[in-house]
Amino acid sequence: MPSFDIVSELDKHEVKNAIDQADKEISTRFDFKGTESSVELTDDKVIMLSESTFQLQQMFSVICTKLSRRGIDIACMEVGDAKGSGKLMRQEITLKQGVESVLAKKIVKLIKDKKLKVQAAINGDKVRVTGKNRDDLQEVIQMLRNEKLEQPLQFDNFRD
Repeated sequence: MPSFDIVSELDKHEVKNAIDQADKEISTRFDFKGTESSVELTDDKVIMLSESTFQLQQMFSVICTKLSRRGIDIACMEVGDAKGSGKLMRQEITLKQGVESVLAKKIVKLIKDKKLKVQAAINGDKVRVTGKNRDDLQEVIQMLRNEKLEQPLQFDNFRD
């Protein structure tokens, strides 16, 4: 039976390269000279440190540019509030991966509302869609690409 998985994943290697490029650009930019500004990547968070919120905004735009040039959809970022501690401001950006249960339920509901001859099931952090006809599965993919969902989606394991 033909099937595919709906997932939301990031290429960690590309994210690391983009953050390294952003940190290098920030360290050489004129408007950051003499400041203690830095960007670092932990497992699923990007931590920006700088002396003002304006500089944090400038750093965020550099990070967005570098990520989008490397093919990472910036819709996967969840930006936290800037917090001051001493003379430095700190802001965290969470990189979302995996289809959360709320989004998975929304995807399943969208598929059922279209009344296609497919079944959608939630498997952990992905949604498996199966059907008898390959064309129905491709129609589901096209429908989900046209929807404005809060997280970027990829379609894996397409099997006949």
